[in-house]
Amino acid sequence: MATPSGKIVIAGGSGFLGVALAEHLIAGGAEVVILSRNAPKIAGKWKHVVWDGRTLGVWSRELDGAAGLVNLAGRSINCVWTPEHREEILHSRIDATRILGEAVKLAGTPPPVWVQASAANIHGDENSGVVNEDAVFGHGFTQDVAKAWEATFQKNLLPSQRGVIVRISVVLGRDRGAGGGALPTLRRLAKFGLGGTVGPGTQGFSWIHELDMIRLFERGLTDPTMRGAYIASSPNPVSQKIFARQLRRTVGMPIGLPAFSWMVRIGAKWIMRTDPELALYGRYVVSKRLKDDGFEFQFPELRPALEDLLNNRA
Repeated sequence: MATPSGKIVIAGGSGFLGVALAEHLIAGGAEVVILSRNAPKIAGKWKHVVWDGRTLGVWSRELDGAAGLVNLAGRSINCVWTPEHREEILHSRIDATRILGEAVKLAGTPPPVWVQASAANIHGDENSGVVNEDAVFGHGFTQDVAKAWEATFQKNLLPSQRGVIVRISVVLGRDRGAGGGALPTLRRLAKFGLGGTVGPGTQGFSWIHELDMIRLFERGLTDPTMRGAYIASSPNPVSQKIFARQLRRTVGMPIGLPAFSWMVRIGAKWIMRTDPELALYGRYVVSKRLKDDGFEFQFPELRPALEDLLNNRA
């Protein structure tokens, strides 16, 4: 796989996924600029430039002459979905994508490729079975956010740019000081014996190892044949019950207390400070397009992925 060269701008790159991508690209010889409100929690060889995700500023100069743009910007959905938070989740994505488009239009030499994040659960509904990029879009809050996000991207993509949409599933990441997504929290729950079946346990848990996620972004930046939308998920999604069982085995906890749906609805909101839908509903998604393109996952199976992330933590 080719390694990007030149300057890569990562908008909204201060979280664990942006930092992991930045480290990977820098190790390959690229120059990385992270645009975010706050600097990453750990130090790195990237350049950090402050932006608010809404208005033009000096940050927009970084796009002029850049070799590529990756947009990860958006408020985390890991919160209680109050009306105010719903507005922030939606508009943080739309506003950031719109203002990036305005900055790209002003650039003398705009980046030739724009890789845009989206959500894998845009496809299908809760009982759709295993779905791929050919599936119809679902209905609901997060699905509507993803649809609006992608529409804003398509509206702002220049005709001269190659556009790649990466519909991201649950990214299993290594906690390197900038967070590790959902996995560190799930690991702690499992270690305390709380990593049992959640709700019915049959809900889909579509996941991807952080390395495969990074490699997919890298391919989007460098492969001239990649255009349009791709699901970023392991070819082997599992149920929540199976994921929880494998996680317990990996951390060496023989028991996992179940959480019934009514318990999740109370505990998620008042204890975990997140929305119960994130735990109670899921999708089984796989990428037909990546398979057709011959993309080879380093971690296609859950057990080796968890063992790599949790037992080889350095």
